[in-house]
Amino acid sequence: MEYAYCGKSGLQLPRISLGLWHNFGFTDDYDTARDMILCAFGAGVTHFDLANNYGPPPGSAESNFGRILGEHLASHRDEMVIASKAGHLMWAGPYGDGSSRKYLMASIDQSLKRTGLDYFDIFYSHRYDPNTPLEETMQALVDIVRAGKALYVGISKYPPEEARRAMRYLAERDVPCLIFQDKYSMFNRYPEEEILAVTSAFGSGFIAFSPLAQGLLTDKYLHGIPEYSRAADPAGFLKKEQVAPLLVEKVAKLNKIAAGRGQSMAGMALAWALRDERVTSLIVGARNVDQLKDNLKAQEHLTFTAEELSLIDQILDGATL
Repeated sequence: MEYAYCGKSGLQLPRISLGLWHNFGFTDDYDTARDMILCAFGAGVTHFDLANNYGPPPGSAESNFGRILGEHLASHRDEMVIASKAGHLMWAGPYGDGSSRKYLMASIDQSLKRTGLDYFDIFYSHRYDPNTPLEETMQALVDIVRAGKALYVGISKYPPEEARRAMRYLAERDVPCLIFQDKYSMFNRYPEEEILAVTSAFGSGFIAFSPLAQGLLTDKYLHGIPEYSRAADPAGFLKKEQVAPLLVEKVAKLNKIAAGRGQSMAGMALAWALRDERVTSLIVGARNVDQLKDNLKAQEHLTFTAEELSLIDQILDGATL
């Protein structure tokens, strides 16, 4: 596994991290979840990305991770970077959503209890909340670090101007924003417009989620929608109508380039997302160990020729998902 320093910090992250957004809750197969986490750690994936509401049901991914950590990896805690977040709906009532100090403080205590941890390595404000003063949210993050509940803090999905304000507030209080998390893939290049420049200017790392566009940037949908895919799940975030013929046609063309590189489509898509040196790591979400192992192979071929990048840009032609 290759590692990269996260922005201007001394913390290194693996180029590929494991996310527990899907497939790690109580409704999923526990043995498969355990095997993926153990496989990832055995391959050098030291960073595990959680959030309070990951499941389903909300909170169950943290609980399952805590159980796996306690039963199999407790002696390796200091070799791991464990992150969690708060900001989206977690419990009923006015205090279980948003970015207020009350919600963030209650949420991190609950998350620590579910995981059985004494602290998180990284704790994020999961989203910008226009109904809460940004200063209130950032001061809660500062106080979380000063209370020893997290070593570092980050922000996720903040608009560029609010990200600048947040990073400036944190830096002025000597609790710099370690990392910014956002969606980034061949089909979502929004961070290239401004956010990557913002993170670079403030010395923050950048970590991408959904680098495979919910699985669309694999060979999974080239011949229709498989029965057990995300697009086939009515409760999933990828809808059937998003698997549009035009996007599938582009993936088919990209897949030919990947084959010429000796990579799977997924492997090339991940390598492409890591081509920018401002991208610290990618969060992959696998359904099983085989998918995870295929994703990890991306690091075997990370370089692109100028011709390959030009051809990829021509095929994408501004396509978005």
